[in-house]
Amino acid sequence: MEQVAVITGAGSGIGRAVAVDLLDSGWSVVLAGRRADRLAETAALSQGRSLVVPADVAEPEQVKNLFEQVKQAFGRLDLLFNNAGLSLAGNVGDLPLDKWRKVIDTNLTGAFLCAQEAFNIMREQDPMGGRIINNGSISAMTPRPNSPAYTASKHAMTGLTKSISLDGRKFNIACGQIDIGNAATEMGGRMAKGVPQANGEVMPEPVFDVKHVAAAVHYMANLPLDANVQTMTVMATNMPFVGRG
Repeated sequence: MEQVAVITGAGSGIGRAVAVDLLDSGWSVVLAGRRADRLAETAALSQGRSLVVPADVAEPEQVKNLFEQVKQAFGRLDLLFNNAGLSLAGNVGDLPLDKWRKVIDTNLTGAFLCAQEAFNIMREQDPMGGRIINNGSISAMTPRPNSPAYTASKHAMTGLTKSISLDGRKFNIACGQIDIGNAATEMGGRMAKGVPQANGEVMPEPVFDVKHVAAAVHYMANLPLDANVQTMTVMATNMPFVGRG
């Protein structure tokens, strides 16, 4: 049976890497993101069956339209990778409220909206069930300086993941979270150039090839629904996270 996935933030970075991996392995993949041109670039990287649907996950009507197109094109949904996100820097004393809301609306409310639509498709289809994978972050456990909105959104993502896991049990819907540290993407690659540390210094950090994130999501996505990776951390081995550095 055809397996269908929705990937948000599929126009670049982790979303693009995961999308290409799943497409190349036979999945049909719905590519969602704000920029149609970037989504088309992702689609062109594989011969697999893809559907491009521009959508801002922070906009409820656009999310509804995204999943309506999924139902119309494929009739079912097996996987949602909640990957879309952004980070706007600023310490607690200085971060403007509009920037706080923009991050929370995208990273947290957007993930909820997509999960809700996916959940409702999965519990009503035959056979019933599916899987939701949420992209957390090392920041779901430990913050970086000047990141209150991003850190709060990712801590909350962990709670959302656990809630979906519990609510999904009777509908054969599994939910897990992948926490990523310093993948070499447009967003994460800046770590190699130097980023602020807790002691006030700026120092470069190691990064790792994003293909290993794609491999990890591939593993999680292809498990049978009676097995689940609840939380997985994939990180650059020597990044300053474990212990005190």
